[in-house]
Amino acid sequence: MNAGQARRKRPARLLAAATATAALSSALSGCVTVHGETAVIPAVSKPDAEKVLKEFNTTSNRANSSLDPGLNSTIETGALGAIDQAGLKSRKKLSPKGNPGYEPLRLSDARFLIPRQAGWPKFFVANTRSNRTDDGRWLLVFQRDDADSDWRASYLAVIQDSEMPGFVIGGNGYAKAVRGGSGSRLVVPPDELSAAYVNYLKEGTGEFASGDQTSKRREQREGSANRPGKRTEFADVATGAPQYAPFGLRTKDGGALVFFTSQHHTKETYAEGYKPPVKDPLVKALMKGTPQQSVTYVRVSEQAVKVPAEKNGGEVEFLNRIDGLTSVKGE
Repeated sequence: MNAGQARRKRPARLLAAATATAALSSALSGCVTVHGETAVIPAVSKPDAEKVLKEFNTTSNRANSSLDPGLNSTIETGALGAIDQAGLKSRKKLSPKGNPGYEPLRLSDARFLIPRQAGWPKFFVANTRSNRTDDGRWLLVFQRDDADSDWRASYLAVIQDSEMPGFVIGGNGYAKAVRGGSGSRLVVPPDELSAAYVNYLKEGTGEFASGDQTSKRREQREGSANRPGKRTEFADVATGAPQYAPFGLRTKDGGALVFFTSQHHTKETYAEGYKPPVKDPLVKALMKGTPQQSVTYVRVSEQAVKVPAEKNGGEVEFLNRIDGLTSVKGE
């Protein structure tokens, strides 16, 4: 699959199915059940966060070896779940007996960023080392939608040590979540980032720094839009809560590290007499319809960005982006 490029090395993801996992134990669903709607309380206790991550690692390996998207859907949600479940579905069609050669994922040196919050969804971030990357750290965002739900991972970002922001940690050891809207005090609020990014890709305007996922991405699209025998069209879709809720943590410079989702459609139409050359068996496994003249690819993209404080000004900077093919339609 064609995964979105990170600014530096990140784990290879064949159709992005790298972190599929199974259900958490029912005991873990008991966290934060008292006054979760109104009281400002820790999203989760550190011991429970450790249990969530441990179970995630263990069952991730089980699900990846068996290539089971059903198990994944009980533990992953949002962008990460959409990407991984599509990847597992595709690979399962090609390997019904699973992947006995799968190399187990190992997460270590875990640190937890746990905010105090009121209302739902609640979230926390696990900051870990992984045997999938030589350097850099994995940031896994876990969210819980209500008191009756289990914790599920909704974002993964791989960030180099040199680029890891310094987070605001209170005297009680808790991180600080960022509000949406004007209360965020950011140049772009978390709940407006997806729409702002989609608009940037279309118009080239907005509070985004130049780079691989912004200016260079627009240049690549312009270069591939019209080629002999083929026309390529792009349509980007903003996403948000409840399916793709963004999450942000305040950083020491007054800004924030924000995780958000976007969706991207690419339609390739070939000249009359030419049939779209879809050769990748993993892509074919997701195909609906018959590609007679055109193929539309739909990708879900998860981003981790640094957003400056509104009072300081500046531009949104991408630290990591991972995307995965979630559907293909031939016409």
